Amino acid sequence: MRSTEQAGVSASRPTSSSTVPFQRDPDFVDRGDLLSRVDERCSQPAGRAALVGLGGVGKSQLAIEYTYRTRDRSLDTWVFWVHASNATRFEQGYRDIAHMVRIAGRDDPKADIFKLVHDWLREHKGKWLMILDNVDDAGFLIDSQPVEQSQSSDSSRQVLRPLREYLPQSQNGSILITTRSRESALKLVEQNGIVMVDPMDKADAFELLDKKLEPTVQRNDEDNTRLVAALERMPLAIVQATAYISQMAPRCSVRQYIEEFQKSDRRKSSLLNHEGGQLRRDGEAKNSIIITWQLSFEHIRQARPSAADLLSLMSFFDPRGIPEGLVRTRSEDGRQADGNRDGGAEDDDDDSQSESSEDDRFEADVQTLRNFSFLTLGANPTVFEMHKLVQLATRKWLEASEQFERWKQQYVSNLYIEVPTGSYENWAKCATLFPHVQSAISQRPKDRDSLLQWASILFNGACALEMSTKAMKTRETLLGQEDEATLSSMDMVGTVYNLVGRWKEAEKLRLKHSQPSVDVSESRAMESGRRARGAKTQKKVFDDGHPSTLASMTNLASMYGDQGRWKEAEELQLQVIETQKRVLSDDHPDTLISICNLAHTFKGLGKYDDAIVLMQECYEKQKGIIGPDHPDTKTSEEALNRWRMEHLRLDAST
Repeated sequence: MRSTEQAGVSASRPTSSSTVPFQRDPDFVDRGDLLSRVDERCSQPAGRAALVGLGGVGKSQLAIEYTYRTRDRSLDTWVFWVHASNATRFEQGYRDIAHMVRIAGRDDPKADIFKLVHDWLREHKGKWLMILDNVDDAGFLIDSQPVEQSQSSDSSRQVLRPLREYLPQSQNGSILITTRSRESALKLVEQNGIVMVDPMDKADAFELLDKKLEPTVQRNDEDNTRLVAALERMPLAIVQATAYISQMAPRCSVRQYIEEFQKSDRRKSSLLNHEGGQLRRDGEAKNSIIITWQLSFEHIRQARPSAADLLSLMSFFDPRGIPEGLVRTRSEDGRQADGNRDGGAEDDDDDSQSESSEDDRFEADVQTLRNFSFLTLGANPTVFEMHKLVQLATRKWLEASEQFERWKQQYVSNLYIEVPTGSYENWAKCATLFPHVQSAISQRPKDRDSLLQWASILFNGACALEMSTKAMKTRETLLGQEDEATLSSMDMVGTVYNLVGRWKEAEKLRLKHSQPSVDVSESRAMESGRRARGAKTQKKVFDDGHPSTLASMTNLASMYGDQGRWKEAEELQLQVIETQKRVLSDDHPDTLISICNLAHTFKGLGKYDDAIVLMQECYEKQKGIIGPDHPDTKTSEEALNRWRMEHLRLDAST
C-alpha cells in the first residue's frame, strides 16, 4: 500500500486556501455579464477561460473579483494566483502552490517542481481554480526551453517539456488567464473560452470615477462625464486620474484636471504617467497606462517590426475611421508598394507574387495589432479604429526612440497622395478624408518637401480658416507670394473670410492676389480708383487669363454681391466672362458659372428680365455640357424657377 508521502502529499492535509496576493476591491464595478461569462466556462469540468484586452482595461481586477466570488460560494475551493509574464515567475508561482498545499518533496533541490504541482492538481479530489495573470507572451509556455531551477544545488539548467503540459486538464479544476494578446490566449484556451474585455461603458466608467474620488473633491456630473470620455473609459487611466486629483485636492478639482489634460499632448502624457491609487496590479507591472502600452509596443517591435511600423503610422491619423488605403506603405514615386510595374509576362508574374506577398504582410500586421487590441475594425472591415490614448502613447514612444519625425513625414506623404482637390467629383472622398485633414493641422513637419505636401493637404481639404491660413502662409514662405500654389491658397483664404463675414480682410486678400504689384495697404484706394490708376496692370492680368487670378476676381465679385455692391460686382464679372470666353471658350463650365453669377448680379440690380434670360441661357448649356444632375445645373434650375415665380408675383402686385 502506498504511503501518503509516496502519493505526493504530506501527512498533514492543509485547509483549502487562496494565494491571491490582492485584497478585494470595495470599489469594484460589476461590468455587465463579463464575470458570468467567465464563470460559465470555468464552472465546467476542466474549464478554461481567458480575459483578453488592452493593458489597463481591468482584466486583472475582474480576475481578482472572480477569485473572491469563487471562495464566497465554496470555501473548500483552492484558489492559486500565478504571475505568468515569464518562465521564472511562472516557476515561482508553482513553488508557492507547492508550499501552500505542502507537497512532499517540494524542498528537494533535484525535484521537478512543475511535475510535482501538476500531479497534485491532477489527483486532488477537491475543487481548485488557477489564475495565470499577464500571459502576454505565451511563447515560454509553448516552446521547450531551458528553465533554471532556482533551488537546484548545482544551478544547472534543465531542458523540460513545454510548460503548457504542466497545466493539467482536471475534472475538478479550472484555469483563468488574463492576457493582452488574443493570439497567446488561443494557445491555451479554446475559441469559445475567450472573453474580450473592452473599455467600460459610460455608466460603469462614471461609477468607477465617483467611487474612487475622495468625498472632499470638488466635482459634478457634467465634469465627471467629460473626464471619463477624455480618458476613453479606461479603468487604469480613471484610477490614475482620481488618485492624482484626490492627492492634489483642494488645489485640483475634476474640472481643473480636464483643463490641464486638454492643454497639450505633453500634458496628457505627464498626467497619465502619474502612479498612484489602490491599483491591485502585479508588483512588477507599471501603474502608468502610457508605460503599460509602450511595453506592449516594444514587444510587437521585437516580434514583428512591420506591425510596429503600421502602428507608428496609424498613430497620426484621426482615430475613429482610418481607411485601409491611407496606411498601406507607399513607394517614393507615390504608387502603392504592391502596385504593378511596366514589363513583360515574367515581370507580371513577379509583380503578382510581390503583390500577394505585400498583401499577406499587411494582413499579418493588422492581425497582430488586432490581437493586442490596439486596432479594431469598423462596420466596414476596410476601415480601422484606434483609441486616442493609444495613439498618444505611440507618439510618445516614437519621440523617445527618435522616430517621431520620420513617421510624421510618412503620414503626411500618404495623406498627400490620397487627398484630392475639392471639386464636385471628389466630394464623397473629401468628406471621408476630412477628419484626417483636420488632424494634419497640428502635425506640421520639419522637412521642406514634406512641408509643401502638408500645405497642399490643408489647401485641398480647407473648409476652415485655420487650415487655409496655414496652407497660405507656408506656401508663401517656401514658394513666394506670386507662385501659383500660393495664389490659390490666398484665394481659398479669401473665400473662407467671405464665408465667415470678414469681408474687409477678404477684400484685401483678393486685391493682393489679383494685383500683387500694388501695396495691399492701399486696398481702399484701389477699390475706389482701381480702374483709373491700375488699368494697365489689371489689363495685363486679364490678358494672361491665369486661372488662379480669374478665380480670385470671380470670388471678389461674389463678395461684392454679398455686400450689395452690385455695380462693382457687375463690372468685374463682365471682365472675367470676356477673358474666360477668349481663354477657355463660351461653353466651358467655368465660363457658365461666371454667367450664372452675372445673372444673380442682374437680379440684385433689379434687372429681372435680363437675369431670367441670362440664367435660362446658362441652364440650357449646363444641361447639355455637365448634365442635368450636376449640382451646378440643379442650382441654376432652382434659381430660374424661383425668379420666375417672384417675377410673376411682382407683375401681379403692380
